[in-house]
Amino acid sequence: MMGNIFAKYEDDIDTAMTYYNQVLIVKPNDNIALNNIGANLLRLGKTKEAKRYLEKAIKINSNYPNSFYALALVAESQRNFQEAFQSSLDSIKRNKNKDELYYNSFRLAVESAQKLFNKIDGEMMVNSFIAKLELECGIDIRIETSDIITTAAKIEYAENYKRNYHLVKYNPKYPAKEHLIMHELMHLELVLEARKAGVNQLFITNPSFKSNFLYSLKKFSTTLRKKGLSDKNIDDYLEALFDGMNRQMYNSAIDLFIEDRLYNTYPTLRPFQFLSLLTIIQEGIEANTNSDVVKNSPSQILSKSKILNLINAFHFKELYHIDLILDYKPTKSEMSQAEEFYNEFVEYRSDKKPGEEYELVQHWSEDLGLDSYFEIVPEEVHRRKTIDQVITEIENDPYSLDSIDSSKEIRMKMFLDEHSDKDLNSAVVMYMVSAMTYIEKISSDKTKLLAFEFAKLGMSGISPSKDGYIVPSIEGETFSGYKALAYYYVSFAIAFPEMLSKLQLPFDKEYEVAKELYNL
Repeated sequence: MMGNIFAKYEDDIDTAMTYYNQVLIVKPNDNIALNNIGANLLRLGKTKEAKRYLEKAIKINSNYPNSFYALALVAESQRNFQEAFQSSLDSIKRNKNKDELYYNSFRLAVESAQKLFNKIDGEMMVNSFIAKLELECGIDIRIETSDIITTAAKIEYAENYKRNYHLVKYNPKYPAKEHLIMHELMHLELVLEARKAGVNQLFITNPSFKSNFLYSLKKFSTTLRKKGLSDKNIDDYLEALFDGMNRQMYNSAIDLFIEDRLYNTYPTLRPFQFLSLLTIIQEGIEANTNSDVVKNSPSQILSKSKILNLINAFHFKELYHIDLILDYKPTKSEMSQAEEFYNEFVEYRSDKKPGEEYELVQHWSEDLGLDSYFEIVPEEVHRRKTIDQVITEIENDPYSLDSIDSSKEIRMKMFLDEHSDKDLNSAVVMYMVSAMTYIEKISSDKTKLLAFEFAKLGMSGISPSKDGYIVPSIEGETFSGYKALAYYYVSFAIAFPEMLSKLQLPFDKEYEVAKELYNL
C-alpha cells in the first residue's frame, strides 16, 4: 500500500520501489502481490520495472493468467507485438473462465496479430515455399486472386486442368492471405509425398453420386416446393449443398494435418494462421447456427456439417487455446462424434505416413453416411486410362444418350415413385425420355429416317430379352430390346403420329408418363 501511495500520488518511484522490494522480503512467494505491484507500475508507465515483477510472479506461479495478460500489455506498450500476441494466448490458455480477463486477452491477441502483418515478411515465406515445391515437382506454381470462388482459397492441380502449372487462388475478402496460400501449397506438398510413395488418392464424384444425394433429400425437396420455391431454385440449392458437403468431407481431415504442420514448421506464420482460422471458424459457426439457415436446411446434412466443423474447432483450441466449440450449439451426440473423430486424428498424427490422410476421409465419411456421394481411387489407376478405354466409352455412349442431368434425374425418380402403383414398365419410360432427349437434337427429316430404320428392325422382330440391336442413323450404338422398342415408339409418335396405332406396341401409358417426365 505504501508503495502504491508513493508511486501513484507522489510520483516517487524510487521510494515506491523501496516498499515494493520489502514485499519480496516479507512474502517472497506471493505471486499475486508481485503481480499487483507489476500491474501498478504498468499503469504508471514504468514498463521496465513492471516487467521485472511480472516475470518474478510467473516464475513463482506459471498458471496465473493475470500475470501473462499484464506481461502482454507491457509488450504491447513496447511495440513488441510478437511477445504481446504470445503472452495473450498464454493468458487465455490458463484462464478456465470466459470472464473479462479472457475477452481482454482475446482482444489483445487479435490486435497484436493484426499489427504483426506489417512486421512479418509473409511474401518471402510464401515464395520460399513455392521455390521448394517447384523444385520437387518440376512444375511452375502461380498465385492469383479470385472473388468468385466459394471458399477462402483453392488449388487447381496442373494435371486436373490440363495446364503446365499449378494454380493457387485465394479470395481477397479473407484476412491473412499468406496463410491461405501456404495452406493450399501444403495440400500440394502432401500430394507430392503421397505420389512419391505411390499411394496418392483422388476424390472423385460424378452425376450418379449427385443423383444419390439429391434422391436422399426428396422429402426435403417436396417441403421446399410447398414453400413456393421453383424447381430450378431447389435444384441449384441442393447441387450447391452437394458440392459444399463433399468439399467439407474431403478437406476436414486433410486440413487438420495441414494446419498442424504449418503451426509446427512455420512458427512465424502463426499470427496469420490465427486470424485466418478464427475468421473461417466464426464463418462456420454462423453457417451452422443462423436461425434462417437452420430453418431452411436439411437437418441431417446440417448436423454432419456441424460435426466436421467441430473437429476444426477442437484443433484451433489445441493450437491457440481459444474455445469456440460450444458456439456451434452442438448436441451431445454431435459432440461425441466430433471428439471420436478428433481422437482418431491425434492417433494418426503421431506417426503419419504419406497418404494416410485419405484413410481418415474414408473412415469419417462412412461413419457419417456420406460415402455414397463420392469415391476415393488410386491416382495411378485413374490416370492410367488407355486410348482403348476412352474409345470404348465413346462407342458405348457416343451421343451421351444414357446421360441424364442429375437435377432432372432426381425429379424423374420422384415422379416414377408417384406412379409406382400403376401398371407401367419403368425401364421403357426411362428409355423413352432418353429417346426424346436425343430426337430433340436432330432434324425432323432425320427423325423420320430413324423411325423407318426402327420399323425395318421391327419387321424382323424385337425381343425385350435380347440385346445388340443397331440402326444405321445412330452409329456405334447398340440397343437392348426394351430400349429399341422405346425408340421405335417415340420416333413414330413424333414423326408419324397418325401411324402410331398400327405399330401395336403396348406402351401408350408409358409414353404419356414419359412426356410428363420429359417436361419436368
